[in-house]
Amino acid sequence: MRLELPRQLELAPQTEPSLERVRLPSYGRYLDDFEPGEVTMHPRGYTFERSEMRAFATAFMQCNPLYLNEELAQAHGFAGIPASSQQVFNVLLSLGVQNNSEKAMANLGYYNARFFHPVYAGDTLRAFTRVAGRRERGEGKPGIVHLETLGLDQKERVVAQYERKIMVRRRPQGSPARGKNTEDVSFPWLDAPVFELPEMLTACAGGLTAANTYFEDFARGDVIVHPNGRTITDEHAAWTYRVGNTHPLHYDAVFSRGLSGKMSGEPIVYGGLVFAWLEGLASRDVSENAVWEVGFTEGYHTQPAISGDTVAALTRILACEELPGALSAGLGLVTMQLIGVKNITAADALETYGEELFRKEGDKRKRGLEKIGHKIFEIERQLIVKRRGT
Repeated sequence: MRLELPRQLELAPQTEPSLERVRLPSYGRYLDDFEPGEVTMHPRGYTFERSEMRAFATAFMQCNPLYLNEELAQAHGFAGIPASSQQVFNVLLSLGVQNNSEKAMANLGYYNARFFHPVYAGDTLRAFTRVAGRRERGEGKPGIVHLETLGLDQKERVVAQYERKIMVRRRPQGSPARGKNTEDVSFPWLDAPVFELPEMLTACAGGLTAANTYFEDFARGDVIVHPNGRTITDEHAAWTYRVGNTHPLHYDAVFSRGLSGKMSGEPIVYGGLVFAWLEGLASRDVSENAVWEVGFTEGYHTQPAISGDTVAALTRILACEELPGALSAGLGLVTMQLIGVKNITAADALETYGEELFRKEGDKRKRGLEKIGHKIFEIERQLIVKRRGT
């Protein structure tokens, strides 16, 4: 298609300014705008690129060689290096921010996340969300919205899905109502999910993984104190937008300083990135021989992080189980609790708080206990891990 246009002329000096047609775009939703059962397709979508996948894996200190070594990934049956589950999760959550949570006061938790298909360079994901529920908490109080989000690739396969809850205030008086979603959007949520695993997951790593991270090396009750911390710098602002998150709380200091209450101050690190750093800090000790991230649940950011904070991680093994059928010969299922702390070493946190570090922060008020100030995150994960010698 050919297009010819005349030379562009300067028009501003000849056009008298007028404020009669001012537009003030607004993103996200107030509590009143969430209709249970409504399905929304989120804007943009995201094509994964090899350079971005490598950048994410290394920036977040991932040591699982599946995300770093193409020959090893192919030896295990993958078509190439897969995107880490953390990157897939961060992208899907971020794509939903503009529609779902750009007006949210807090992200309350992650639930029932599952990863069904590997994502490779060249794959394009779109995100969809269904409003599973909306709970009022009384006059003048923000409410809680329960969301279900899934990601579809270019082949219309559900590659991942998860639930989360957000706290959202009611629409201020005089604020215009949001238009309803009138599109007929399908939502292929998988109530009985099936995981599409590569055929050769039990291939030998050839000495490229730690000798003490096989299935046999874990037992219920193990507590692993990951030795290194990670100081977060202003890099977090760039990474927030690199994964598609549009919430200004994470990169707009004028916005964040203008808030009232606990959130007022410097931009807060997007929680998905905090999760990714904690998982990366743990990866040398728990997931070098993991071949699949099944998912995670009951995850909470118990304190925010800002630039300059140093985060550290601990892992507690909750269960080691057999997989069904022939897979049990070479693989096992490990369930673990990942704990994140800030501005204290993991070892000092364990010495200071002991067993309380692994008790859920949300339950402590009911028990008359104070929350742990250094603790910032808690979640349960499930990994499929190779047995030794396979």
